[in-house]
Order: sequence, then structure tokens, then C-alpha cells
Amino acid sequence: MSFRAFGAPHRYIQGPDALAELKGLVALYGRRPFIVADAVVAALLGQRLRAELQGVEHAMFGTFGGECTAAEIEALTEAARAAEADVIIGVGGGKAIDTAKGVRMALGVPIIIVPTIASNDSPTSRLAVLYREDHVLSEVRLMNASPDVVLVDTSIIVQAPVRFFIAGIGDALSKKFEVEQCAGAGGTNFFKGSPTRLALGIADACYGIIRAEGEAAVEAVRRHETTEAVENTVEASILMSGLAFESGGLSIAHSLTRGFSAIPEIARALHGEQVALGLLVQLVAEGRDMAFLNDFRAFYRRIGLPTSLAAFGVTDPGAVDTIVRISWQTAPYIKNFTQPLSPETLHAAFLSLA
Repeated sequence: MSFRAFGAPHRYIQGPDALAELKGLVALYGRRPFIVADAVVAALLGQRLRAELQGVEHAMFGTFGGECTAAEIEALTEAARAAEADVIIGVGGGKAIDTAKGVRMALGVPIIIVPTIASNDSPTSRLAVLYREDHVLSEVRLMNASPDVVLVDTSIIVQAPVRFFIAGIGDALSKKFEVEQCAGAGGTNFFKGSPTRLALGIADACYGIIRAEGEAAVEAVRRHETTEAVENTVEASILMSGLAFESGGLSIAHSLTRGFSAIPEIARALHGEQVALGLLVQLVAEGRDMAFLNDFRAFYRRIGLPTSLAAFGVTDPGAVDTIVRISWQTAPYIKNFTQPLSPETLHAAFLSLA
């Protein structure tokens, strides 16, 4: 029997105006913060960030170019090193956050994550997903420890376009099913151990919250309001989803994102939108009955998640072959599945969603 393993951020803070905690948190880890944020986030939040860090004499900003590439990480690392940074602050969406993680890995200093959207669960994890300049997935790097702090200001989250929030729901929905498959197949998680019972419980709770409160939360975000449903759904989409996948493991839904990145129409989509479609493929491969699948698709339609390749505008008849081939050859967790699985099984599952 293999050992069980579980990991988590050292501290998670969430709520309206949580950004007010930033200065005190920085003081716990260093005196010279280096903030990684793209130009849009810097324009929207730069003044507020500077106000929150007033009195921190050595705060420096580094502009993220928009894609998390090895070259981008190297350039920002050099800027942070020149600034003698002793704590990294990643502000923005998943790619800015992953770039900040890359800088943290290079310098070996603490990191504080401040997501401005709830589009996926990257804020809580050690993973940094790197891409090529043409947006094709390149590699996955791992920090040696979970983020020191994840600071989620929901008054910022609800100001972002609702599409990001919906994508976060799509990413989080998969965790219950992927963790169950990983555990059932004897797979390992991202700490190289077996999924813990806690991870399974978190994944199940994450799914329950999203199905019970996700639709109400989406409507509130459309109005740019913070509500109890929003707070619960953000916790599910960022914290619970992140803990579930990293300590529970992944399966088909996330594996298919490897292949999706090679299809231009889908490569431009948000990660959570891709995972949502990957989950439908996984559920078909699991042999779920039609009533279950119809209920899932109805939920997707009500909140605005894609239910087929056509929803992304894919018309190439060879796209399925490309997606399945690349995913099968490159995704390390695609075999975390309790039933017999083959490329043909996945191909048939895709075609059933047409």
C-alpha cells in the first residue's frame, strides 16, 4: 500500500475588501515585494495596490506580457532579482499567477497570490502551467511548497466579466469525478502519494456547493454583487477545487486539455471551459446513464458552459483525432480511470456529444 499525501496553502483569506490585509501579510514574509501583474490589472488595481502597500518602501512592479512562457518567467525573474525582491506577489488571472510562481521557483522566496478572477483553481496549487508563444501547452513546473498566502478579495472578483466566473465553475465541477477515478484506479496525486479521504471529501463538497449555489452565484456576479452564494462558490472554485485536484489527483477531464491546446479554436478558450467539455467526455466514458448526462448538460446550458466541440466553433473533422492522440500520448494522468480505456473509447465519447 502506498503512502497518502495532502498539501495546502499556508494561509487562505477570502472576502470583500480582503486586499486590505495585503500589507500586514507582506510584512510576515519580507520587506521588498515584487508584484507580477499584467498591464490591464496594473491599470485597474495599481493605484489600490500602491495604497494598500503604502509605507512599504521597496515595493516594485513587474509587467506580465500575457502568456506564461519560459522566456517571460526568465525576464521577470531578472527584474525581481535586480530589485532584490524577498517576496513575490502574483496578481491577476491564472497565467499571471503561474508566471509569478515561476519567478518564485527561480528565486526561492515566499509568494502571495492575489487572484482577480475566479476562473480556475491555480491560486492554491504548486503547479505552474507554461505555454509556447503560440499558446500551445509546453510544460508543467512545480514549486517545492504550496503558496504561502492566497488572498481572495471577492469585491474584485465580482467586477470581472462573468465568463471568468463561469469557467471557474467548469474547472471545479470536474474534481469530484476526477478524484474518484484517480483514487479508484490507484493513481497518485501531485504530492506523489495516494489521494486522502480528506481530498475525496473536499471534492465531493466542492461539487455539492456548485450544484446547489452555482446558478445563483452566477446571477449575482452578473450584477457585480457579493452574496453568500458567491462567497461559497468562490471558495469551492478556488480553494476546495485546488485542494481536491492537487491532493486527490486528476483523470480524463484535465488530460484532454493537452489535446485541446493544439486546436486553435479551443486553445483560445478559458481553461475551465476546456475542462467542462473534457468532463462531459469523461462522464460518457464512465458509462453514465442518459438521465445523468442530460441533467449535466442542462446545468451547463443554464450557466453558459460548452457542451460540444461545435460550441467552440470547431469544424475540422480531424480535430477529435488530434485531441485524443495528443492527450493519450502526453497527459500523465489519463490512465487514472477505473474502466478499460482506449483512444477509441475517447473518440466515441466525443462523437456522442456532437
